[in-house]
Amino acid sequence: MSGMDYRSSGVDIDEGERAVELMKESVRRTFTPGVLSDLGQFGGLFDAGFPEMDRPVLVASTDGVGTKLKVASMTGRYGTVGMDLVNHCVNDILVQGARPLFFMDYIACGTLSALTVAEIVSGLSAACRENGCALLGGETAEMPGFYEPGDYDVAGTIVGVVERSRIVDGSGIVPGDRLVGLPSSGLHTNGYSLARRVIFQEAGMGPDDSHPLLNGASVGETLLRVHRSYLEDLQPVLENGIVKGLAHITGGGIPGNLSRILPKGCGAVVRPEWPVPGIFRMIGELGSIDPEEMRRAFNMGLGMIVVVAAGDTDRAMDLLGGSGGFHAGVITAGGGIRFEN
Repeated sequence: MSGMDYRSSGVDIDEGERAVELMKESVRRTFTPGVLSDLGQFGGLFDAGFPEMDRPVLVASTDGVGTKLKVASMTGRYGTVGMDLVNHCVNDILVQGARPLFFMDYIACGTLSALTVAEIVSGLSAACRENGCALLGGETAEMPGFYEPGDYDVAGTIVGVVERSRIVDGSGIVPGDRLVGLPSSGLHTNGYSLARRVIFQEAGMGPDDSHPLLNGASVGETLLRVHRSYLEDLQPVLENGIVKGLAHITGGGIPGNLSRILPKGCGAVVRPEWPVPGIFRMIGELGSIDPEEMRRAFNMGLGMIVVVAAGDTDRAMDLLGGSGGFHAGVITAGGGIRFEN
């Protein structure tokens, strides 16, 4: 009788090592001058010297991709979810004025496929390079019995830096300030549990199906559109010093995220004059979802809100250039977020 081994219990060490070999090149391409370590070490090393800054402040955030991974699993396309994760985290620290320094990932699965993990990491690496940050390290965990075969979970932590005097915290927002919006690329990484239930369960559609509101694209293609990074778009406005607040529109929609940056005594009137992408209209119609619930679950085509003084609105629009900025509303006295057509 032969003895048991790790592989017989569901964990394939050889496949894990193969995954590392497949991802090495793409990860190393993200290394910036601040990286002092290489792959395979127990911890990632990053030079914390910022001679160009007077009082550097580190900003960190952790997030995941959520059930968008189920759509990736249905389509067999995992190359975009790593990009989603990095861009989401970049935006989360960007709202406080920070630029990203490095990213750390965590990938868990039921049965590890080296090719799938390498595809995910390739997306992570691509987004890190585009955002100018290093993929400093990570962890891949094969957990049979905890995750089903074919299930993957992807999460990560980002660390960035901002000059203390240039932290954006919304404290200077006052009634009369204006909201400028930047369009999303789609659902980004939020609302997928509801979207999947409506599209795949209630409507009985498949990932290769299309719909008149999707302009010829398939459901799977539309749902997997990459979460947009606003780093490059917002740099000119941030450098100009006219940004009073930023809200990344994620879970909770516009009401849940805009309210996070408003000082006590301030509310907002949101005027949804931007074109709502077809995917949101499709989900709302197929699921007979109340408009208020749609606004709580989805970004509705608005991925980032910039708050500026009324007199700086035109300047902000000019600095945003071709990023698609639009007028989205006004800050009001009194709490609460209202929508006006």
